[in-house]
Amino acid sequence: MGLYERHVLPRLVEAACGTKGFERWRARATDGLFGDVVEIGFGSGLNVAHYPAAVTRVLAVEPAEMATRRAAARIAATGAPVEHIGLDGQHLDLDDHSCDGALSTFTLCTIPDPRLALSELARVLKPGGQLHLLEHGLAPDASVATWQRRIDPLEKRLAGGCHLTRDPLALLDSCGFDLLSFEQRYVKGPKPWSYLTLAVATSRGPSN
Repeated sequence: MGLYERHVLPRLVEAACGTKGFERWRARATDGLFGDVVEIGFGSGLNVAHYPAAVTRVLAVEPAEMATRRAAARIAATGAPVEHIGLDGQHLDLDDHSCDGALSTFTLCTIPDPRLALSELARVLKPGGQLHLLEHGLAPDASVATWQRRIDPLEKRLAGGCHLTRDPLALLDSCGFDLLSFEQRYVKGPKPWSYLTLAVATSRGPSN
């Protein structure tokens, strides 16, 4: 991992995903979480101010050391019960059925194998446990999707592997999750980057 990825990119991601416009979306994404919650792509802690009081522990997974350091002040300011437990959301060092909930915000776009990450979340969730998800992804409009496909190779190089063309709902379905609720819409900003999916899902595996 080079200088850009270690020191510059985490700041760019924080700036892009930490705008005031995303605050209400983060609040909605965390609403209803409780108990032990695993959060993949914890980043610089942009969700910590929105964890419900019912969340007793956040098991944070984040590969970027710079982002983890920048999260420290937010964690201290809120008193959020955060425990860093790993670097890779594709391989969680957690027991089966050990988490009450899971959270992913703007993570499935970048993680190398999102299906593997979702399979891991399904494994560690307790029966009936919910995955709360907020992601950007493939737009439904053909003209926007065409631009997303054109931009995607450059996006991946400059944004740490971020994809504009992943479909969060299709990923959930392919990994054995059933939707409990979802909303998709454009938010303010350039359309290739601003089609959001907010969803709550539960695994339909044998234990559910």
